[in-house]
Amino acid sequence: MATTDKKAEGGIVETIKTVVYALLIAGVFRTLFFQPFWIPSGSMKDTLLVGDFLFVNKMAYGYSQYSCPFSLCPIKGRLFGSEPERGDVVVFRHPVNGSDFIKRLIGLPGDTIQMVNGVLHINGEAVKLEADGTFAEPFAKQGPVGYYPRCSNSPVGEGGTCEKEKWIETLPNGVRHSILNVGNGFGDNTKVFAVPEGQYFFMGDNRDNSEDSRYAQVSGGVGFVPAEYLIGRADRVMFSSAGRSLFFFWTWRPDRFFKAVE
Repeated sequence: MATTDKKAEGGIVETIKTVVYALLIAGVFRTLFFQPFWIPSGSMKDTLLVGDFLFVNKMAYGYSQYSCPFSLCPIKGRLFGSEPERGDVVVFRHPVNGSDFIKRLIGLPGDTIQMVNGVLHINGEAVKLEADGTFAEPFAKQGPVGYYPRCSNSPVGEGGTCEKEKWIETLPNGVRHSILNVGNGFGDNTKVFAVPEGQYFFMGDNRDNSEDSRYAQVSGGVGFVPAEYLIGRADRVMFSSAGRSLFFFWTWRPDRFFKAVE
């Protein structure tokens, strides 16, 4: 009887060891290499859609305090840091509320950024814009949170076609990416933002539906983001589901599996 009890105890101990080792390995992988990230909102449409799942490349910019879960890395500044490039799609820690955000890097240290009638100006020059048709999607609740998309053709009934203008924006370094426009918004005309040294300016590609650096942190916006708050670069969508749950296989988007983030 004692032998049986010892075997049972030994089996429990081995199971606990296995779970602990697995968690340690997963923690190291998540901290040093790739962090999983679900897209919860439509602020980066149509580059990223609600329900996209991706791995964030944490090696891209080096490591900081915010590279570890719960911001527990004992690092000041950045370790093995490298500079992000304008146009990168970046996951970063919000400097005030502690949430992880994903936006496109628009302004580098020393830049001036301004929106004039919906057109982005960098260092006093308007970026190139090319009309690219219409982005259309069903007017329905999206993702686990259940947000409805904003439409330029509102009002749209449940299940109707929600439309937005689509443009190709070319940044000064040649990066081309899609942006969406719903209509006149609060962020279409801004003051001139002078990006401080060691900080960055981010914007969402869905320009009229994004809390980003155009809005002050005291009002819930992102403001300027210090370098140590950068977590990593989004390189590729691994999986995508348009439904309220990833288990609704009929809502999966196979055309987005392994899709490069541009």
